[in-house]
Amino acid sequence: MLNTMFSNDIRQTLDQFRRSVDQMFDNFYGYPADRSTGSSTAAPGWSFSPVLETGWTDNLLHLRAIVPGVSQGDVNVNLSGNQLVITGERKLPEGLQKNGSPQLAYGRFTTSVTLPAGLDVEKINCRLQDGVLDIAIPVAESMKPRQIPIQGESQHKTISA
Repeated sequence: MLNTMFSNDIRQTLDQFRRSVDQMFDNFYGYPADRSTGSSTAAPGWSFSPVLETGWTDNLLHLRAIVPGVSQGDVNVNLSGNQLVITGERKLPEGLQKNGSPQLAYGRFTTSVTLPAGLDVEKINCRLQDGVLDIAIPVAESMKPRQIPIQGESQHKTISA
């Protein structure tokens, strides 16, 4: 009797834990898992989110968004205050629209980056090639590193009277 109570309690606890983990993955990936098989299926809610890399040089802030299969007309880059916002859509290829079984994520996407102060945002340059969106933002002249000259000790001459 005692073993059965403990066994049922453990089973209920594990079942509740499994449901919590399933719900966490539903929220994270944006699509429900198939509860009967435990596998995830690509549902219409499964959204694409581009990978974003950043890097600095003395003269530029480089941003790179990986947007495979997105054409130039399907992506926009906007600046609002100090927020750089990249929006677009990764469209499902025509051959997969009716009877296909897509395994990749498609749909609208939005990602934003808060830009630091000291950039010359009037000279932003964007380039899309081979599924890579490169964004270069120049560093303002006032923020560029510069060498500060160091003066040596001056020699003091004494005048004797």
